[in-house]
Amino acid sequence: MTTIKDIAKAVGVSCTTVSNVIHGRSGRVSAETIDRINEAIDQLGYVPNMSARSLVSSSSKVIGVISHLTPHNNESIVEDPFHSAFIGSIERTLSNNGYYLMLRTVQTTSELLAFLRNWNVDGLFFTGVFEDEFFQFLTELDIPIVLIDSYVSNSKMCKVGLEDYKGGYTATRYLIEHGHRDIAFASPPIRERGVVSERFQGYKQALAEASLPFRPELVFERELDVETTIALGTQLAKRNDLTAVFATADIMAVGIMAGIQQSGKKVPEDISVIGFDDINLCQLSSPRLTTIHQDAPLKGKLAVEFLIDLLENNPIENREIILPIRLVERDSVNSLA
Repeated sequence: MTTIKDIAKAVGVSCTTVSNVIHGRSGRVSAETIDRINEAIDQLGYVPNMSARSLVSSSSKVIGVISHLTPHNNESIVEDPFHSAFIGSIERTLSNNGYYLMLRTVQTTSELLAFLRNWNVDGLFFTGVFEDEFFQFLTELDIPIVLIDSYVSNSKMCKVGLEDYKGGYTATRYLIEHGHRDIAFASPPIRERGVVSERFQGYKQALAEASLPFRPELVFERELDVETTIALGTQLAKRNDLTAVFATADIMAVGIMAGIQQSGKKVPEDISVIGFDDINLCQLSSPRLTTIHQDAPLKGKLAVEFLIDLLENNPIENREIILPIRLVERDSVNSLA
């Protein structure tokens, strides 16, 4: 990994000068030299050593929540009620322990570099991380990291996840037990070894166990914004080759129900819908949404407890927690049996 010494050698200045620029103590450094140092930092991919910085400036008490989930419509992660719930839990638990939260969405390693260069955070939470170049970069960082809903592993990091596969299986099996044979799968874009992929595999397993064929034409990958999910519901209402939909997020399921109903069809009489997450909106929709429950507040609380253990160098016996799911029956699934 690039060091301050490497930057100093590339620019032709002392390590002290480079350190002063990095830490904002550049009053006696010329603008030209500052520009050259920053250019070398970018070119060489320098990442500050957060442990060393904390020795100089003391703990910032700031924890970053970094979302690597980047919808094509550029909506914020907090517009999803589920993410709002677990981020709210993270903030409350951090606050109770004397820490502050900073929320950021980053798409690339260069964006993360810029963030770390400008903010002395004590630790980081990451959501939406996959086995790719971005994750490999995370493994090189010298800072406590907790992964949330990510199917990647590193011995330095802790993880909080969910029974995603079982959730997808349970939702689909429930529809099958109620007589449905033509079941659509609706989700955000499916990425290998991600949360949605695990739920998708559970969906396919339930179909296989019931000797039902997997039909790719009944898989619908869409973004989670209101307009897109309602449009998908309208599209599904026009089809006559399905009786039920499993949506991998409640916010998508409710949008689909709205589109179906706006098209003149009824839920669940014409098309049944089951969701995933059990956000508060499920009890306000009409009909009330049958869904797979996960405990978002507990997920946030456990993630913070992991991070505090890392910050305090406490012994951690198990660095991964997988939370359970359960089915919540309401009114959006009709029985054809």
